[in-house]
This record gives sequence, C-alpha cells and structure tokens, in this order.
Amino acid sequence: MEISPEIHNKLVQIVGSSYVFLDQETRNHYGHDETEDYVFPPHVVVKPANAFEISEIMKLANEYKIPVTPIGGRTGLSGGALSIHKGIGLSTERLNKILEIDERNLQVTTEPAVITQVLREAVAEKNLFYPPDPSSQGSCWIGGNVAENAGGARAVKYGVTKDYVLNLEVVLPSGEIIWTGANTLKNSTGYNLTQLMVGSEGTLGIITKIVMKLLPKNSNNVLMLVPFYKANEACEAVSAIFRAGIIPSALEFMERDAIDWTLQFVEGLNVQVPDAIQAHLLIEVDGNYPDILFQEAEKIMNVVEQFQIDEVLFADTEDQKNALWKMRRSVAEAVKANSIYKEEDTVVPRYELPKLLTGIKQIGNKYGFKSVCYGHAGDGNLHVNIIKGDMTDENWNTEVTKGIREIFELTVSLKGTLSGEHGIGFVQKNYMDIAFSKVQLQLMKGIKSIFDPNGILNPGKIFPDS
Repeated sequence: MEISPEIHNKLVQIVGSSYVFLDQETRNHYGHDETEDYVFPPHVVVKPANAFEISEIMKLANEYKIPVTPIGGRTGLSGGALSIHKGIGLSTERLNKILEIDERNLQVTTEPAVITQVLREAVAEKNLFYPPDPSSQGSCWIGGNVAENAGGARAVKYGVTKDYVLNLEVVLPSGEIIWTGANTLKNSTGYNLTQLMVGSEGTLGIITKIVMKLLPKNSNNVLMLVPFYKANEACEAVSAIFRAGIIPSALEFMERDAIDWTLQFVEGLNVQVPDAIQAHLLIEVDGNYPDILFQEAEKIMNVVEQFQIDEVLFADTEDQKNALWKMRRSVAEAVKANSIYKEEDTVVPRYELPKLLTGIKQIGNKYGFKSVCYGHAGDGNLHVNIIKGDMTDENWNTEVTKGIREIFELTVSLKGTLSGEHGIGFVQKNYMDIAFSKVQLQLMKGIKSIFDPNGILNPGKIFPDS
C-alpha cells in the first residue's frame, strides 16, 4: 500500500519531520545494498533514534499492515535489506553508539549502527579483542553482522558473530520491546531466543542493543603467503594443516584471477605472482609467545612443502602484513569492478574443498561461465564469483541460474550448505529447497508467524516463493 498523508503524519509525530523522507533520491539511496545491481526503493524512509521510536513505528505498521524493512549499513550481498515490498524502509543509522566497554567482565554493549572496525578498534584500546572481521568491516555495521551471523577471516579459530552475542534488546513486529537472554557466558534457561535472533536477517525483530563477549588481545602474529602451482593442492593443504595439529587464526584461499584483478585494482601492492601459480593461501597464526608461533609456522611449512609450491613470502613488518590483508580484503571490490558478476557463498567441511572447487569449474564449463573463487578456506567457506564476461544476456539470465542450482546441489551433497556468512535474503531464497525439506521449511515459517503473525517485517526474504 502507498503511504497515505495520515500515516506520513503519524510517522512525523513519532520521529520528527527531519527523519521522514519521501523524495525519490533518498528512497533510491536506501533501496539498494551491495547485492548485484538491485534497487528496491521503499515508499518512505524513516530514521528513528531509539527502541521506543522503533516500537511506535512497528505498532503503526502492524495496525495498517505496512511492510517494514530494517536497513543497516547496506553492505550485504544477499539482498537482506532490500525493500522488495516497498512500505517503510527503517534505517537504524541513528543508533550508532558504543554504550559500554565492561573491562571487568570482558563485554561490550553497543547499538547496531556502530561500524564493525570502529568497535574492534575501540575495544583494542582497552587491550581487548573482538575477533569477527568480515572483509567489509570498515563499512559494515555490527547490527547487520548479528542479523546475518557474519564471519570473516578469523572465524576459523575464533568463531563467528553468534559465538560472541550474549544478549539482545529487540523490538518485535508487534512493537513490544524485549531482552532475549542474559549477560552471562552460560545460559541454560528456556529456549535460546538470543541465538534464534542471530542470523534471522531482520525477519523476526529489529535489534536495538547488543551485548557481546570479548577476549584478551593477543600481542603477536606470523603471516605468510603461500603460492601453489595447482589450485586443488592449495585446497588439499587446508585440511592437512589442521591434521598436523595447527589451528591458524586465519587461512584464506585466493585463486589466481582474484589476486591479479586485485593487484590491478589496488594501488601500492607489490606482490609478484609467477605465471604458473594458480592459487595462494594466506595463513596467519597468533598468540602471545613468538617462539611458539615460529614453531607453528615451521610446522605449516613442513605441510605445504609436501605440495607443489613456489617461494613462501613471510611478512616481516606491520606494513607488509597490512598490505597482504588489504589485498585479501579488496578481492570482492576488485571482482565487482572488473565485470558484472553474481556471488555465491558456499560452505563445506574443509576436507571437501578440493571436490567443491573442481565441481564448480566443471559446472562453469557446462553452462558457459567463468568463476573466480576465494574465501575463508580454513572453515570451508568458499566465495564463488560467477563472471558474466562475454556471455549473452539471455545465457546470463537462464544458464547461470541452472549452474548456481547445480553448485548448491554439489555443496549440499558434500555435507555443506548454501551460505556460510552472507545469508539467504532475497537472492538465494529460491534455492532453500536444496538444503531443507518441506518439514524443515514449515518449522521455520511457523517460527516466523509466531513472531510476526501479519508478515510485515522484512517480507519476501529467506523463504522460497513457492
């Protein structure tokens, strides 16, 4: 439904006229994220300041059955923040404060619009560590990380966002405000509403405060870049490193094209890649005792030397380490700048990575598309960028969809699933039948209907159209 003058006036009464927007430019701006080239402008953009104002907006929307799409930093890659049913686009950008860093209990309480890197740096100043570090950490918001259960490079050792969330303040679709749990490290009291909310992609409630646990900050790390002559062997080395008894703090895979395009895209990177190299592993170990770290690095060298590799680059200085991480974190932007693309977020048990990579290339050959793969190999999370290149529009719109379905079928057959950290959102929802039975999907829909009986909060996400 369109936003009537009556509803517009009520929204103004809740948040003030300065925070209600009907103009096309603002609606377009808040109608897209980083998911391909999709733009779905809401009818109106509203910017509340706190949980109470969000509560009043949700009560109004619930009464008039108006769709509401929570909008965060708009860095998502699955279309979770797209207002595909128009209605109210609810931006949480004014909820942007770190409320407390509790050094006694190693916890932080934050609002959702705090940039992830800002939060990580703020706790680091207190000699504390918040590990989840998605590649977009310089622009993504902590609330979106919770909504999508974001991971990042260091998930392999430290876990993903869900492993740090203790308690949440949430506004339900009805407008009620609840806390989901307790600020404790253990909680065996009833159903775990906190973890149910994490990864729910804004479909069950709007997160307004987040309590997260922190770790003591490590003081040292060793970073190495290992070039492989065969991409499959790079994937095989991943599992071999763990079987040798080493748990790296990061273990990243990059195909040759990913590095080549990134070196062209980012100025100031000086990494030489011999012609025959097909892939790299970026491997980090961290801790407080340098001697132990060098022993672990030596063990890793013993493993990777069993494969066909070129000279290993050890980052000797902080500048070198920052340059290598900049290269890895810039891959997605470099791919996007190079071609029209679709990105899939597959994840499998790490031992199955070679089979996944081989299968992706075979499927690409079958349907006529090229893929560039990279990702968090240490936890089996492979980002598959399907490149349009010189494909016709017709083949891009028909054959690629078939290929994506086969990639997901392969992933599930390897005991994996559709998304490791990007979520399902709008673009992957019609593949959910591959990962879940009708019974499983009905259970999920039942949970959604309990929280949101009128189906107004972020509709059209996660669940298949039919």
